[in-house]
Amino acid sequence: MEEVANEAALVVALKNGEEWAFETVVRVYGGRLLAVARRYVRCDEDASDVLQSAYLSAFRAMAHFEGSAQLSTWLHRIVVNTALMKLRTRRRKPEESIDDLLPSFQEDGHHVEQFSDWAAPADVIMERRETRQTVRSCIDRLPDGYRTVLLLRDIEERSTQEVADLMRLTTTAVKVRLHRARQALSTLLRQELAPEDQGRNVRQQAGIKGT
Repeated sequence: MEEVANEAALVVALKNGEEWAFETVVRVYGGRLLAVARRYVRCDEDASDVLQSAYLSAFRAMAHFEGSAQLSTWLHRIVVNTALMKLRTRRRKPEESIDDLLPSFQEDGHHVEQFSDWAAPADVIMERRETRQTVRSCIDRLPDGYRTVLLLRDIEERSTQEVADLMRLTTTAVKVRLHRARQALSTLLRQELAPEDQGRNVRQQAGIKGT
């Protein structure tokens, strides 16, 4: 992955409006920033719109960039904020329910299903390389409001208060959404990984080595 050899020089060039500096930002950071936008809005066309708007916002605000954070971090945050603004335009539609993905209970209060780590943060689950792509795919299937809270808290590692401010929610609402999003994600992961785990158990019982 290409990196900038002299970020300070690049920042100076950006502030001076030099064309090569803008082209460098797009070339070096564009792919990663587009992936960030795609994570939030899911649609490729919307992600491209978000990225273009974020570039404009960043370039206009370049004079105020003080270098207290890396340029890539600053750009990343602008993309996330732009994606959140894009998502707000979708709120006219009723929010999709995730009740079918939440744990169900028996009359005695016990879970109908027996499972573990149902509330593990997404970043912890993603540490397992073999499940990383599956986790990303399952996060993509969550409704906007739940997926966004999960991404901001577990992936971006923003504070509850910051997420509340960004999403215009109370901190209590953020905590509830995060809890439910983790439960729903766990359900989706069990659905995706169960056949793989069952196959592994069969191979182990038969003495066959798997990959």
